[in-house]
Amino acid sequence: MSIGFFAALAYGILALVGGILAYSRVKSFPSLISGSISGLLLIAAAIAVRAGQPWGLPLAAALVAALIVVFAVRWFKTRKFMPAGMMIIAGILAAIAIVPELLS
Repeated sequence: MSIGFFAALAYGILALVGGILAYSRVKSFPSLISGSISGLLLIAAAIAVRAGQPWGLPLAAALVAALIVVFAVRWFKTRKFMPAGMMIIAGILAAIAIVPELLS
């Protein structure tokens, strides 16, 4: 199994769980929707990577990059580490794992 698979799967689960927690704690329906969609797409990309589909890793890389940008904008607006800072760090770690595999 590849490191890209694990990175996409872990970041997808983190996004999905984060969206669910945001909804359960502060009733943020937009967080539930965005976390669910991005998390499930990342999990689907991880499954595609595991199955050897050529589109899995590029999809994971694109989603990770988009989420890093989204959370960076959110962090600059709020200056709160949770959840934006944590998701930026996790996204950068996922990108460090995914991008070299994508380029090889």
